[in-house]
Amino acid sequence: MSQKLIGIDLGGTTIKFGILTLEGEVQEKWAIETNILEDGKHIVPDIVVSLKHRLELYGLSKEDFVGIGMGSPGAVDREKKTVTGAFNLNWKDTQEVGSIIEQELGIPFAIDNDANVAALGERWVGAGDNNPDVIFVTLGTGVGGGIVADGNLIHGVAGAGGEIGHMIVEPENGFACTCGSFGCLETVASATGVVKVARLLAETYEGDSAIKAAIDNGEAVTSKDIFVAAEAGDSFADSVVEKVAFYLGLATANMANILNPDSIVIGGGVSAAGEFLRSRIEKYFLKFTFPQVKSSTKIKIAELGNDAGIIGAASLASQIESH
Repeated sequence: MSQKLIGIDLGGTTIKFGILTLEGEVQEKWAIETNILEDGKHIVPDIVVSLKHRLELYGLSKEDFVGIGMGSPGAVDREKKTVTGAFNLNWKDTQEVGSIIEQELGIPFAIDNDANVAALGERWVGAGDNNPDVIFVTLGTGVGGGIVADGNLIHGVAGAGGEIGHMIVEPENGFACTCGSFGCLETVASATGVVKVARLLAETYEGDSAIKAAIDNGEAVTSKDIFVAAEAGDSFADSVVEKVAFYLGLATANMANILNPDSIVIGGGVSAAGEFLRSRIEKYFLKFTFPQVKSSTKIKIAELGNDAGIIGAASLASQIESH
C-alpha cells in the first residue's frame, strides 16, 4: 500500500483534517469543532483523539504515513514545533504542539503559519500549477499571504516574511491597522476593509445607491453585499470595488516588481467575487508593473477554496523526509 500524508488546518472555529496521496489528492476529510476554552488546552488533545479514531476507522497505522503537516495561526516556531500568540485559539503562551502529536501517533510532524500553508496548497495542486515561484494573497477577515520563491517559502529572520497585509498602500490618510501602523493593505482589502472604504466614500457620494443608503442608515453592510451590488450595476458599490482593486493592483505590482513570480494567486472569502475582481486588479497591476513583469506574471484566482489549508499542510508533511 502506498504511503499517505495527513494535513491539518487549525482554525479558530474548526479544525479540518485530510488524508492525502503523495500527489496531493484528498482521499478522506473531516472536521471537528475547535474548543478554545480554558486557554485552548483541549485543542492538541482533541486533535490526537480525532486522528487516532480516524486511523482506527480506516484501518491505517503509523507505517502508512510519511508525515503529518499542520497550518496554525499565530507565531510558529518550525524547529521547536510550537505556537505562540494565536489569540483566536486562546493560545497566549507558547504551546507544545508537534512534540505531543509525534509522541502520541509516532508519525513525523511539521508545522507552519496557516497563510504560508495555504500558499503551499495553492502552489502545489491549485492555481499555482506547481510552479516554483508563486505568491498567494488571502483576503479574509484580515489579509494574509505566503511567498514561494524558487520552491521555498520565504519566512524571514523573525518568521514575519510574506506579511503582505501590512504593505502600506495609503501612506497619507490611511486607516489605523491592528499592527499599530496606518494605511496597511489589510485595512482596505480585507472583508472589513472593503466596508471601511465604502463608509469613507459614502460621505461624499451624491448619486442613488442602495448600498450608500444602507450605510447612511446605519445598517450592517458586508463586503459581499458591496460586490453583489457592484456586479448588479450599483455605481456607488462599483466605485468601492474600483478603489479596492486599485490598492490590490498596487500591492501585487510592487511584489511582482521585486519577485517576478509566475503568478500571484488571490484567495480567501473576498476572492469569491472571482473574475469581476481579478480583472479589475489586473488593470491596475498592469499599470504599475514594468515590461518584463507585465508580460510574465499573471494574476489568478485561487482554485482550492477551503481545502487549500489541508492540502498545503500535507505538502509540508511530504517534505519531512527531504530535510
